[in-house]
Amino acid sequence: MNKAEVLKEIIEQRRSIFPKDYNETEISQEVLDEILNSATFAPNHKRTKPWRFKIFKGEEKAKLALEMQEIYKSTQAPQVFLEKKYNDIGLKINKADAVVSIVVNFSGMVPEWEEIAAVSMAVQNMYLSCTANGVGSYWSSPKIVDLLKDSLTIEENQKCLGLFYMGNVD
Repeated sequence: MNKAEVLKEIIEQRRSIFPKDYNETEISQEVLDEILNSATFAPNHKRTKPWRFKIFKGEEKAKLALEMQEIYKSTQAPQVFLEKKYNDIGLKINKADAVVSIVVNFSGMVPEWEEIAAVSMAVQNMYLSCTANGVGSYWSSPKIVDLLKDSLTIEENQKCLGLFYMGNVD
């Protein structure tokens, strides 16, 4: 198969695969590095490289799950709080082998939409690398990520665009 055929196949196979479908095996560090490195090749105007990724694994990932559950619980009125949604937040994070925060860093050198577009292209590169490596992945942008500023150390000129879940699939 030539490069164009391989690329076409990877693009056509790219899907969001949700954490409920991940198995318990660990993604190798080499594959994780490859996935994150692929993001850095996204086009970006004036070479601002506006993406900021933080990977959560193990205990740090478990803390993220608890924090997001508590944010959900504390921001919902008792009459609209759903125990199932609360549990699903934790389950989704804990079922993934790795979770990556997707943060855009606004440089002020180009319009904000261009920086968001560059980050989106970086995430698409991660999706394609996941597909090529047999890793399931899913970009989620729940509203509560706006309240994760402290744990993500988000600065004034930054915004979290969501979380990228990854896990091996059968």
